[in-house]
Amino acid sequence: MALLEVRSLARPPLLGPVSFTLDAGTCLGIEGPSGSGKSTLLRALADLDPARGEVFLNGTARNSMPAAAWRARVCYVAAEPAWWAERVGDHFADEERGARLAEALGLAGAMDWTVTRLSTGEGQRLGLARALAGKPAVLLLDEPTSGLDRDAARRVARALERLLEDGGSVVLVAHDPALLDSLAARRLRMANGRLEAAA
Repeated sequence: MALLEVRSLARPPLLGPVSFTLDAGTCLGIEGPSGSGKSTLLRALADLDPARGEVFLNGTARNSMPAAAWRARVCYVAAEPAWWAERVGDHFADEERGARLAEALGLAGAMDWTVTRLSTGEGQRLGLARALAGKPAVLLLDEPTSGLDRDAARRVARALERLLEDGGSVVLVAHDPALLDSLAARRLRMANGRLEAAA
């Protein structure tokens, strides 16, 4: 059984219908031009935007779970993560785990930083750390390295490799071919809200 199964997911006129499966420990890379529906797909998978169709996690239908429980297991990380408290550490249920993840991403001491001091790249990495701290089954990533230098991007790739080794899965939207080449076991291309085989 696939870890994640998507059946005819659609949010007209922006998305779909799209269908695919994702096995545990694998990364699905999704590429395509800006405006083609990639971010809409991730938000629909996370149940952040209304959409028709069915999504299953380990055979359990999304509509049979409370939204918060689903989003903890199928976790969306936006290209610009949202923050709601002044201090970074206040966004982590387990601050000690968050600190370890942040340090692995090159951000030692970040739990005591204020959100207002974060650069775009620091915010991206801390958004990823926050998601990883919750131990999701599936991580939905929207351009996770777009604001990063080479070293920071390598750290992100290593963190995602560890997640995959531990049996987690990733749906990765990226324009970075090196990141897709290093992580994605399978790649699809989105065009006009539909998924097709990547060239």
